[in-house]
Amino acid sequence: MNMAGLNRFWVFLVAVALAFGADAAFPQDYPNRPIRLIVPAAPAGAADTLSRLLGQKLGESWGTQVIVDNRVGAAGIVGMEAIAKAPNDGYTIGMGFAGTLAVNPSLYAKLPYDALRDYTPVALVAHSPLLLVVNPSVPANSVSELIALAKSKPGQLNYASNGSGSTQHLTVELLKSMTGINITHVPYKGSGQSNSDLVSGQVQMMMDNMVSLLPLARSGRVRALAVSTDRRSQAMPELPTLSEAGVPGYAAAGWYGVIAPAGTDPRIVAKLSAEIGRILRLKDVRERLLVLGSEPVGSTPEEFGAYIRAETVKWGKIVKDSGARAE
Repeated sequence: MNMAGLNRFWVFLVAVALAFGADAAFPQDYPNRPIRLIVPAAPAGAADTLSRLLGQKLGESWGTQVIVDNRVGAAGIVGMEAIAKAPNDGYTIGMGFAGTLAVNPSLYAKLPYDALRDYTPVALVAHSPLLLVVNPSVPANSVSELIALAKSKPGQLNYASNGSGSTQHLTVELLKSMTGINITHVPYKGSGQSNSDLVSGQVQMMMDNMVSLLPLARSGRVRALAVSTDRRSQAMPELPTLSEAGVPGYAAAGWYGVIAPAGTDPRIVAKLSAEIGRILRLKDVRERLLVLGSEPVGSTPEEFGAYIRAETVKWGKIVKDSGARAE
């Protein structure tokens, strides 16, 4: 064998050794210990509720514990940084959502994480339509009536949000830009106080996820006018979409998906994604999500990655047009 042939032979041996080493390094019995699911949001909210349901089902199917770890602070930044810096061994995953993955990169001049670089997409879990609601004292029973009222009283109607740059803020800013209405933003630090002031009439209107507003709408404490998505919600099919109700082309939604630290083994990611998809097809899980106003999705890691990129572009434009900034 000449020198060139000998070199090729050694390259082949090294490649074989690396391949066998990689296979040996992959834990065939994954998961064989508890998994930590970091949620960059407070308990009892939409992200937390979805995470606990998903964690319970993953734990049951794999015979291991899934520990939900709420890391609250700075519009989800604290939790997202914790996910990015966690070991990429498959035993720490996270629940990302529109605000942390698609809004924050445009809203903040500097972040301790890169939403497109520091995470491995696993699966899109659910879409959550937002409800446009008003206090019952507001003399508007439809979106067109609300728009007409706002135009007749520029600057006099107030709307609540969970903070500047939040999904609740930006979805109403999109509504303002598409209808030309002038209404005043009242930011809060969370849905507890904003919902309370909405019910009491301190603020007149709000757009928020169904997990927060659906119980208030069903009890009559607020009046629901429309949903934000491009199709009607299965939770309240009688409600029109904003596009149907007089704002053609309007479409926005909250969404939630599982991510892992960058560099997580693709085989672990594929196993997680497939199991999440199976769980989302379970009848009891689908029914539970629909009661909460969320619609199960499921996706491949590649599909979720493409979705994050598209949503980043979309929300980046909304942030820019609204002039919202956060420090």
